[in-house]
Amino acid sequence: MDLYDLRKDFAESGIMMCFNGPFSHSIIEEIGIALRNHLAAEEIAKAAVLDVFAVYIELAQNVRNYLALREITQSEANSSIITIAHWGDGYTVASGNFILNSDADTLCTRIEEINNLTPEERKRQYREQMRREPAPSALGAGLGFLEIAKRSSAKMVCSVRKIDDIYGFFSLAAFI
Repeated sequence: MDLYDLRKDFAESGIMMCFNGPFSHSIIEEIGIALRNHLAAEEIAKAAVLDVFAVYIELAQNVRNYLALREITQSEANSSIITIAHWGDGYTVASGNFILNSDADTLCTRIEEINNLTPEERKRQYREQMRREPAPSALGAGLGFLEIAKRSSAKMVCSVRKIDDIYGFFSLAAFI
């Protein structure tokens, strides 16, 4: 493997940070600290730093929680990825992980539903979700995609690449 070429590809793609591997709580925390420090060094607006950081946390936790909930095998769980990149005058935060093919339509449909909400509808749905009891099998309050959409300056983009009869690879990008 030629790391110079990999670094060059990252630079051409605007990728400032990338992590590929299992998403543990400590990894998410350490990358978050590095991300905050990197963004602070770029001297961007504090609100933008907070938005990029919040979207990073939501995406990383979504990956970790999904893999735990669905008991995805270790080799697939180790194939998760998150990137933070420059995008025009802003940033993009993207994640990718293995999912069960049976979950693909539900995830993409939910993203599309949230993308089509007005800001007022999104706020209302967020408040309603906050009042609900989480499902017994849920690892969170179900607010992650709404939080990402709230902080994004463009619609979220998701895709699923079918890997085999059981798994697909889910990618989700947010733009800040």
